[in-house]
Amino acid sequence: MVSEDTAAASSTEIVSVINGAGRGRFVIICDHASNRLLPEYGTLGLAAEQFERHIAWDPGALPVARHLSEMLDAPLVAGGLSRLIIDCNRPIDAPDLIPEISETTVIPGNAGLDAAARQARIELAHVPFHNAVETVVSERIDQGLETCLVSVHSFTPVYKGIARPWHIGILHDEDERLSRPMIAELSATADFLVGDNEPYTPADRVYYTLERHGRSRGLPCVMIEIRNDQIGDPKSQRVWGERIAKTLSDIQEPDLKLGMEMASNAKGSRRSA
Repeated sequence: MVSEDTAAASSTEIVSVINGAGRGRFVIICDHASNRLLPEYGTLGLAAEQFERHIAWDPGALPVARHLSEMLDAPLVAGGLSRLIIDCNRPIDAPDLIPEISETTVIPGNAGLDAAARQARIELAHVPFHNAVETVVSERIDQGLETCLVSVHSFTPVYKGIARPWHIGILHDEDERLSRPMIAELSATADFLVGDNEPYTPADRVYYTLERHGRSRGLPCVMIEIRNDQIGDPKSQRVWGERIAKTLSDIQEPDLKLGMEMASNAKGSRRSA
């Protein structure tokens, strides 16, 4: 493994693999787990309180992801730096890979970076994060373990002045092996509103990590977005963790024959390239 299995993510790690030897069928990914900066980046020209906002991370997402990891015996890969340094859920040619403006906030420390500075950030965080996910997924496939990818995010109740009514959103592309039963079960209660590809869709370029490590192999995958006012304290984080874990556990075992064949074929192609 590229990272040691740990009970909790260290505040000094660029990427953490938690419960990497988990034998459950899910792998949990939390791209935007941290709002941490390294000293050499200062504050990127922002006041300290800005790093508590959604522009810097996904508040509440990591505790929920930890609960899922524990309840589902699932490996968890978590990013250890603020997405204002670099957004690991974007391809390296994305215009918002290192955002100069996040939502409506200008990020002075990201303005006018040259190619060398951009590459340094890619090597610092983007490469090790995706290497960690790649290693976890590849090792499970080599062991013949059923593998489904679940990424955990949070979103703001209001975005650019527009209120978002959904309590949770389930994001997916044409592969609905996980999303369809999740949406059906979560929608069975009137207690909260479930968004189907809300407040984002893969067309918004938010599905990169799952496309790279899941869809390319034919593995079932889904992206979970929880409104961050729903997961602002430990109790609510556990409630949502338990709710999502139950929903995932209730899904009948997906037919992964095609996915495993695609994974095997892709692995062979990489070796022969």
